[in-house]
Amino acid sequence: MTVELHDVTKRYGSIAALDGVSLKFEVGQIYGVLGANGSGKSTLLKLIAGLAKPDHGEVTVAGMPVSRRTASVVSYLTELDFFYPNFTAGQYIEFHASQFADFNRDKAIEMLAFMKLDDRKKVRTMSKGNRGRLKLVLALSREAPVVLLDEPFSGLDVMVRESIVRCLLSSIDFERQMVIMATHEIEEIENILDEVILIKDGEIISKENVEDLRESSGKSVVGWLKGHHS
Repeated sequence: MTVELHDVTKRYGSIAALDGVSLKFEVGQIYGVLGANGSGKSTLLKLIAGLAKPDHGEVTVAGMPVSRRTASVVSYLTELDFFYPNFTAGQYIEFHASQFADFNRDKAIEMLAFMKLDDRKKVRTMSKGNRGRLKLVLALSREAPVVLLDEPFSGLDVMVRESIVRCLLSSIDFERQMVIMATHEIEEIENILDEVILIKDGEIISKENVEDLRESSGKSVVGWLKGHHS
């Protein structure tokens, strides 16, 4: 299973959100797509998820062009805080189980407990941090080969972020899954990334293997990023 972008351009009006991007993602890896807000990270994930179409080039998942049917093999966590407010966490689990054949209900219930979420509590009564936890439980309970996480730490405190990283590592099946995570906050996730991709103004500035980066330059990902911003 691979995800590939071939010379992909996506415009919104006169602005190129992505400009001539070619990338390949493979199972068994955690990728960090890094860059400032507005750099093109979210657009990249939406194109892979089939929620947007390229103006030029091609996006393929498992060799097939991306379409609406791609949702059956892609689990996508949006950065938007979008919920039915009167659903409880438990009702959300049942809803997702009815929508996705690969949704693992037992895994979701286990992760709810790990995240200290009450399955009887309505979403509208939850804090932003708990809504963020619930979103992640729903995304990671699918056994889709491609897991896309758009700004999973947005607005969450450090303790919550650390629990999310632990949950991520314990829930992913690296024999069959890949994780592509778009974020501009990398301190908590640096140690779990296999590859980092830096996007600026819709273009790929650099793509590096994290281990090679540390060995060849002695730099952390944060240090490497600072070098590109200086």
